[in-house]
Amino acid sequence: MKHWGKRIAAALLAVGMLLSVSGCSNSSSLIQFEPPKKGQTVAEMVVKDYGSIKIMLFEEQAPKAVENFVTHAKNGYYDGLTFHRVIADFMIQGGDPGGDGTGGESIWGEPFEDEFSDQLRNFTGALSMANSGPNTNGSQFFIMCSPKMSSQDEFDYYNTISRVQQGHESIEYPKEQIEKYIEVGGAPWLDDVHTVFGQVYEGLDIVEKIMQQETDESAKPLTDVVIETIKISEYQG
Repeated sequence: MKHWGKRIAAALLAVGMLLSVSGCSNSSSLIQFEPPKKGQTVAEMVVKDYGSIKIMLFEEQAPKAVENFVTHAKNGYYDGLTFHRVIADFMIQGGDPGGDGTGGESIWGEPFEDEFSDQLRNFTGALSMANSGPNTNGSQFFIMCSPKMSSQDEFDYYNTISRVQQGHESIEYPKEQIEKYIEVGGAPWLDDVHTVFGQVYEGLDIVEKIMQQETDESAKPLTDVVIETIKISEYQG
């Protein structure tokens, strides 16, 4: 969906489907696009028949979301689960043991609070928590993968009109983040709505291939896309 008008309509529809489906300094406004640091916690998401998606996790900005994801991964909670919702030019969503977007729980057995940071945004490549409203995070997550934006006007639409339509106020972004959204794409209307806690640093092409899957009316792939396992480690460079 390269046409702006079509993307707007699809984006507004997709926001509802994400429910489970729930200015900073120049030097730190784009930490998602810095290389992983030695010792940083990273995840390798192995997807059957596709390959590996490598993700750096941000423990400082989203400690509970990272702890939840890492613990679930180490315990094998995500092994064998599917990406149950795949929306072209938007995102892929997984983490539900029931495979229909209605289940899953946190490691604490109850929903946990949102963790919003002006350092982390829903750029393409972001790993974020799916939810059913404020502070309802469980086990479901999504990986953002949206085409670059056509202009400043398109970004402004998503940050103003689109957010207001959903009952959210616009956000004052630093210039670097606006430029990055235009460059790589993403979903600014989801910022401060869905917790961002990671960023793909290798394997975004795998996400793009998954998005090419044919889906049914609920956006579920007709052929299961299976997460074999998620390996957690410290980045060694």
